[in-house]
Amino acid sequence: MKKEELIFVPGPGIGHFASGLELAKRLLDHDDRLSITTLVMNMPFTPSTNSYTRSLTASQPRIKLVDLPEVDPPPSELLTKSPEAYICDFIESYIPHVKTTVTDIISSLSNSDVRVAGFIVDFFCVSMIDIANEFSLPSYIFVTSNAGFLGLMRYLPKRHDEISEVMQMSDPDSLIPGFFNPVPARVLPDAVFNKHGGYAAYVKVAQRFKDGRGIIVNTFAELEPFVLRSFSDDHRIPPVYPVGPVLHLKGQPHPEINQDQLDKIMKWLDEQPQSSVVFLCFGSFGSFSPPQVKEIALGIEQSRFKFLWSMRFPRSPSNQFMNPEDVLPEGFLERIEGRGIMCGWAPQVEVLAHKAIGGFVSHCGWNSILESLWYGVPIVTLPIYAEQQLNAFRMVKELGLSVELKLDYRVGGDLVTADEIAKSVICVMQSDSEVRKKVKEMSEKGRKAVMDGGSSFTSITQLIQDITGNN
Repeated sequence: MKKEELIFVPGPGIGHFASGLELAKRLLDHDDRLSITTLVMNMPFTPSTNSYTRSLTASQPRIKLVDLPEVDPPPSELLTKSPEAYICDFIESYIPHVKTTVTDIISSLSNSDVRVAGFIVDFFCVSMIDIANEFSLPSYIFVTSNAGFLGLMRYLPKRHDEISEVMQMSDPDSLIPGFFNPVPARVLPDAVFNKHGGYAAYVKVAQRFKDGRGIIVNTFAELEPFVLRSFSDDHRIPPVYPVGPVLHLKGQPHPEINQDQLDKIMKWLDEQPQSSVVFLCFGSFGSFSPPQVKEIALGIEQSRFKFLWSMRFPRSPSNQFMNPEDVLPEGFLERIEGRGIMCGWAPQVEVLAHKAIGGFVSHCGWNSILESLWYGVPIVTLPIYAEQQLNAFRMVKELGLSVELKLDYRVGGDLVTADEIAKSVICVMQSDSEVRKKVKEMSEKGRKAVMDGGSSFTSITQLIQDITGNN
């Protein structure tokens, strides 16, 4: 039986990287012929992937990790002006190293029974398609977000051909493929409004989607049936393979982990009634201004529900992390003693899996949304950056699977008030709500999708058949 080697190029940063490796594990579990070499780019200013990669490679010997040589990163001021432009420039600077590494891989296998079958690249890494083409290898693009985001990637090149300038918040609603509703400009990603390289980076990425042999999406057919059907009917784009939910359910090791604090959190949750606690967590980079922190604190206090709040404290002007007491309302910690826990980091997967959790106030990163759906925990939407506003719009307006707090919140924008927060928390914690019922149903569908015979299981089978059928 001929063995097949895949070359993975995941995006830098723990969210994209972890999703890429989980997809790799899923493919290996599916087919014994496959092995995978993953090319690792370590980007400045992002959490280290070292502890995660060590735990993964120990459990999966058919995944080999190759740390690419360091490159000179783009100027740090570009990161401030446009994170998307910074990421794309950073990835493109790796092209010579990737080409050299792939040359070495192919050379080392030339006299073996192993064939390099193709590339799987994160959507931010589509510039690597040119290297695959040089070696006459097919490329498959992995979208770590949902099919709605893929719809945006289809929409942008067409719009750019007609109106080759950045979008404006005042623009009329957009008719984006795969969306039932016209999409307001205010819920589109920050990048499409960015004149400092963000818009250009998104368009450049979107224009390359047509060059892949297939597009792999971290979603499942039962979650986004309308948009996936619209793609299957469109012969202008490569075949789309919905393979999700792709999740790391054991949780990622974290450099800030404090075992005593973790034990305290889990013990406290064990003591709470089922579905009685609301969890607030806003991702690796999700911090708020001190005035917004105060409103969140007052809102959660007004709701009168028990809570666990994982808070990334904003930095002070001297670039030091602030003390909780410096940004929380006076007397807040004393008033909520026994009713709530504040922590800097919490093991999100473990927390969402706990029977005590009844609601999740989230930044609406796609990994977080999939985790909450997996465990049947309804979300309150408070998006912050990247494509999170579009995710929130999709979950509330398109799919009816979340409670709306804000769809268009952005750091530096209008404050979300304590009253709004309290109202949405009370709504999400209702035990008999329609949203909770729909989330529970979707949880069951998501779990069935990845089981033998499920929609995503079948899609992965078709993907592997396509990869291994290329000679």
